[in-house]
Amino acid sequence: MANINATPGESHLAHHFVDSEQQFDSSKLGMWIFLVTEVLFFGGLFVAYIVYRSWNPELFYMSAKELSTIMGAINTVVLIGSSLTIALAVRAAQLNQQANISRYLIATILLACVFLVIKYFEYTSKFAVGILPGELYTYTGIDHPGAPIFFSIYYMMTGLHGIHVIIGIGLMVYLLVKTRQGSYNAAYFTPVEITALYWHLVDLIWIFLFPLLYLIE
Repeated sequence: MANINATPGESHLAHHFVDSEQQFDSSKLGMWIFLVTEVLFFGGLFVAYIVYRSWNPELFYMSAKELSTIMGAINTVVLIGSSLTIALAVRAAQLNQQANISRYLIATILLACVFLVIKYFEYTSKFAVGILPGELYTYTGIDHPGAPIFFSIYYMMTGLHGIHVIIGIGLMVYLLVKTRQGSYNAAYFTPVEITALYWHLVDLIWIFLFPLLYLIE
């Protein structure tokens, strides 16, 4: 519900906020709180990883050799690039550059899609040889009875991360539509800013996942 006391330039202002600055600060605080819950959520998975790796160091070393370091490295570069483009989208909004907001959002969406395509090929190559989670695991290339444990953790962590990437794409598509409707400008770019915060977290999580899963020594 819009604030009936808002000036014409503040049509975005919700009724329970005094001004745009308060709305922006509250929205940003809310996103930070949400991101903390996300960190705690993934933190539980990281703890599980650490525990099982300490119990089975040789298993994790052997299993990591079945992952494509090249694909993982490319995806790392792709996501780092997407962090740059979403940051540039925020900057474009702050400078009231409508066309550039759209361009940088499209670039970020495309990079996110590249990440998912690479992950698709990575997954399907594993499925083809029987590297599946849990009881579905039939691969015989690793001589260790606990091999399904590593890949269950791998699919859980990368799968949940992939879901977050898909959610991020959905959010950015929404931002793109609203941008083309002229909703964001130097006076109001809160949704762009908080979506960028979410996307930076998605990228950061992958930066931890890549060495933990692909670069085990």
